[in-house]
Amino acid sequence: QVQLVESGGGLVQSGGSLRLSCAASGSTFSFNVMGWYRQAPGKGRELVATMTSGGSTNYADSVKGRFTISRDNAKNTAYLQMNSLKPEDTAVYYCNEREVGRNYWGQGTQVTVSS
Repeated sequence: QVQLVESGGGLVQSGGSLRLSCAASGSTFSFNVMGWYRQAPGKGRELVATMTSGGSTNYADSVKGRFTISRDNAKNTAYLQMNSLKPEDTAVYYCNEREVGRNYWGQGTQVTVSS
């Protein structure tokens, strides 16, 4: 059974930084695409960043140059380094692991950026 557990969320002032972690278990982590998504109050879930098993990355335009996705296959963990945070980054952030035909989600971690 695949399990994703996020951590690292919290309250930070505008311009600050946070690093989210996503610990995976029960999956073929190193072969799968890892991603971060977020959902703000009253809005749909949106892509933040993804990283393939080969290290290729994709970012939402709104976070390019500020956020960095990474992974440590030895630890079965994905990360999202968030710098220069803005109030509009406030959302619940979800970790996602994708393999052929299957999609897994973590429970989410709250990120709140105060102005």
